[in-house]
Amino acid sequence: MTELDDKTPPPGTPLPVHAGVPAVSRATFFTVALVIVAAGVVGWLQLRQENAALREDAARRLTASEAATAQLRERESALAGDLREAQAKLALLETRLAESQSQQAALEALYREMAPSRDDLALNEVEQILLIANQQLSLAGNVGAALAALQLADGKLARIDRPPLNPLRRAISRDVDRLRALPFVDVTAITVKLDQAIAQIDGLPLAKDERLPLPAAETPAPNVPAWRRALSNIAQELLSLVRLEISDRPPAPLVSPEQAYFVRENLRLRLLSARNAILGRQEATYKSDVKAAQAWVSKYFDTRTKPVQATLDLLAQLTSTPLPDDLPDLNASLDAVRTLKATQERRTAPPVTPARPNR
Repeated sequence: MTELDDKTPPPGTPLPVHAGVPAVSRATFFTVALVIVAAGVVGWLQLRQENAALREDAARRLTASEAATAQLRERESALAGDLREAQAKLALLETRLAESQSQQAALEALYREMAPSRDDLALNEVEQILLIANQQLSLAGNVGAALAALQLADGKLARIDRPPLNPLRRAISRDVDRLRALPFVDVTAITVKLDQAIAQIDGLPLAKDERLPLPAAETPAPNVPAWRRALSNIAQELLSLVRLEISDRPPAPLVSPEQAYFVRENLRLRLLSARNAILGRQEATYKSDVKAAQAWVSKYFDTRTKPVQATLDLLAQLTSTPLPDDLPDLNASLDAVRTLKATQERRTAPPVTPARPNR
C-alpha cells in the first residue's frame, strides 16, 4: 500500500498522454501515420507529375493551336488578298463588259441606220431585174428574156408578201400580160436561118453558067453495018456544032468573074443587114433586105438548081414571118418600184434636229 501510494500522483496532477496506452499501439500508430504520410507524399508527387504532364500537354497543344491559328491567319490574309484581287478583277471585267455592251449597242444602232432592211434589198434587186428586162426588150427585142425577168421579180416580191408591195406587183402583172399578148417571134431561129443562107452563097451557081442538058446520043443497033454507024457518028458531030436552045425565061445577065464576086458579096451584105435588123426589131428594114436578097438570087443565080431553090424557099419563109410592129416598155413597173424606194427612204431617214442658237 505504501509503494502504491508513492507512485500514485497527487490529486490535481495531469496525467501524461501516453498514460494508460500500450507501447505496441504507439508503434502501430506511428507506422500508420508514416504510411499515410508516405501515401500522401506519393500521391502528391504523382499528382504533381500528372499536373506537370497536363501542363506540358496543355502547353504543347496551346503551341500547336497557336501555330494553327497563325497559319489560319496567314491563310485568311492570303484569301483576303486574293478576294480583294478577284474583286478588283471583277470590277475591271464589269467595267469592260459595260463598255463592250455600250459599244455593241452603238454598233447595232449604227448598223440599223446604215444597213438596208429586207424590203430595201428586195426593192433594189427588183429594180435591177426590171432594168435588165427593159434593156432586153428595147435593145434586143427579146420578149422571152423580159418575160422571164418580170416573173422572177414577181416571185421575189411574192416571197416577202408585204402589203406595201402590192402596187408594184400589180404593175408587174400588167406588164406580164402585155408581153404575153405579143405574137411569139423566135429570133434565134430566124438568125440561124439567115446564117444558113449566108453560108450557102458561095456554093450557088450563077445564071450565066446555066447549061441545058445535052440530047441523048442514039445508040445504033448491033446489026447495023459499020459504015452506017460511022455516018451516024459524023452526023451527030456536025449537029453538035450548032445548038438551038429555047428558054421560057429572059436571058441571064452576063456577069464577068470580077462582077460575080461583088454579086455574092452584095447578097451577103443584104442578108447580114437583115440579121442585124431582126436583132434590133426593125421589121421594115428586115423585110426589105430579105426581099432584095430574094430578088438578087432569082436574077443572078440559076433557079433550076436545087441549092438556089432551097435558098429561095428559105428566104420566102423568112419574108412570111410576122413581127410585132411596136414593143411595150416597162416604165410603169420601174416607176412603181422607184416610188416605193423613195417612200422607204423617207420613212427610214433620221429626223433633223434644229440647231440651237448661240447665246
